[in-house]
Amino acid sequence: MESLVSTSWLEENIDDTDLKILECTVSLKPGGRGFVAEPMFDDWYQNHIPNSQYVDLTNDLSDPTSPLRFTMPSENQFAEAMEALGISGDSRVVLYDRRMTMWATRVWWMLKFFGFDQCAVLDGGWKTWISEDREISHGNEKLHAPGKFDCALRPEMIVSTKEVEASMTGAACLVNALSPEKHDGTDNSYGTAGHIPGASNVYAVKLVDSHSHKFLPIAELQQIFSSITETKKPIITYCGGGIAATSDAFVLTALLGHDDVAVYDGSLSEWVLDPARPMEV
Repeated sequence: MESLVSTSWLEENIDDTDLKILECTVSLKPGGRGFVAEPMFDDWYQNHIPNSQYVDLTNDLSDPTSPLRFTMPSENQFAEAMEALGISGDSRVVLYDRRMTMWATRVWWMLKFFGFDQCAVLDGGWKTWISEDREISHGNEKLHAPGKFDCALRPEMIVSTKEVEASMTGAACLVNALSPEKHDGTDNSYGTAGHIPGASNVYAVKLVDSHSHKFLPIAELQQIFSSITETKKPIITYCGGGIAATSDAFVLTALLGHDDVAVYDGSLSEWVLDPARPMEV
């Protein structure tokens, strides 16, 4: 299965019994240090892509014992969530959201991390689907029979603070997926201004077209990342809480073919907890 599928492909295959469609959108509202995250089940319930289900990243796919939002769940928790959605080892999964694709890429990265490969992001997501006047549904969809999901962890896809600290010596390229204002310290949303020393800035939102929400052409994406990929070093992406970072990571791996890419799951939310950790503006 290709990692990026079109709306026309999804429409053609939407009734396949092995195909599971997940909406992944979360609402982020300013509050405290960073943002307040809220599920968007009600929006999905009102209108959504036919045969889709809503997956709750804030609760079902985040570690409830972690003080940080969106921390990777345990294998058991993730498997149970997938099984409840009817996903098994022989399923195919298409992911979409209503924003700029970062919620879909987060779940895509999670599925890959837990060893599941038959998954794809819907190019353009909800924005393109409705702009093309494709069919929409309302209310709950027919329940799937429970699936059987087995995890096969790929630990190299997620890194901790220790690996990020090591990257500051030049062992890897660090990429900040947040906005230029957050990167240079103009916007101090996470309590400490700036970025992790040595990080380059590739704003995840700029990887997609602002109108269609489709990913930019491959040649443009290659140019955006050229100074990073030309180093031939391992790449670590980060953001505020491990979400936007997966958009950068998705482009690098799924669209540009780089395999030595990892996401710093705790990202700035974890980094700034220790005032001894350096920041750069």
